[in-house]
Amino acid sequence: MRVQLGINPLTWTNDDMPALGAETPLETCLSEGKQAGFAGFELGNKFPRQASVLGPILAEHDLKLVSGWYSMELLTRSVEEEIEAVQGHLTLLRELGAKVMVACEVTGCIHGDQSTPVHLRPLFPADQWEAYGEKLTEFAEYTASQGVQIAYHHHMGTVIETAEDVDNLMKHTGPKVGLLLDTGHLKFAGADPAVVAERWAHRINHVHCKDIREDVLADVKNRKLSFLDSVLEGVYTVPGDGCIDYPAIFSILKRNDYTGWLVVEAEQDPAIAHPLTYATMGYNNLASLAKQAGLI
Repeated sequence: MRVQLGINPLTWTNDDMPALGAETPLETCLSEGKQAGFAGFELGNKFPRQASVLGPILAEHDLKLVSGWYSMELLTRSVEEEIEAVQGHLTLLRELGAKVMVACEVTGCIHGDQSTPVHLRPLFPADQWEAYGEKLTEFAEYTASQGVQIAYHHHMGTVIETAEDVDNLMKHTGPKVGLLLDTGHLKFAGADPAVVAERWAHRINHVHCKDIREDVLADVKNRKLSFLDSVLEGVYTVPGDGCIDYPAIFSILKRNDYTGWLVVEAEQDPAIAHPLTYATMGYNNLASLAKQAGLI
């Protein structure tokens, strides 16, 4: 299977700041995403969570369900508790054909707290890497047995954010724990996405393509803003509209036979960054970059 291009509804309506795009109906998100050229969508807060309801809606637009975010709390929950908590989400993904689950450890996270500077994020407890890795591996083996593989999302404002955090996570987990490579979050965290991609290409099973406006990044870091305020300032944009070296990243993915989704996930204020305009720009840039790399 060749790489497919998808999009996250954050372009139209924001999960962490529901006021952004609150007035935009799901129908608009789906119809404009399809118009822009995308083959699938990740879940957002306006999506029905029953396969019998969501399936026909996606089919009407000839769209696939790509994946959906799941908030893990394995630092405080047992594996059994996490398996119980994930059932509804896992069932929805499996029944609608999604092969990966975007999962992130959210214990103590601050990315949704507009009053807390993102550099004050919680650090992963160094003495728990081994135990956590064992728990996450067991959880991932369970979801894989149900037909859906974990795609771990390193994320600003959480305990696994930096390249070093990613290294520790991958080293302490088994192969059923896939890595979601998020180009924008790595750049924000001070890493080179291409270096991380090269190191862990054999574990990457999902890719979020968001670009960074370098001047805005320098400004929000200088002012020590929260993650959400950084988003409002325009730190993120669609691939090809910022400073990230996508040809280098996509060359690595091609050499390592990546066959998953490339997903535009570039949260901006839709009142400033017109959603259809940026969705179309994101698709065109991503398609061109992926084609140049031989991914599509």
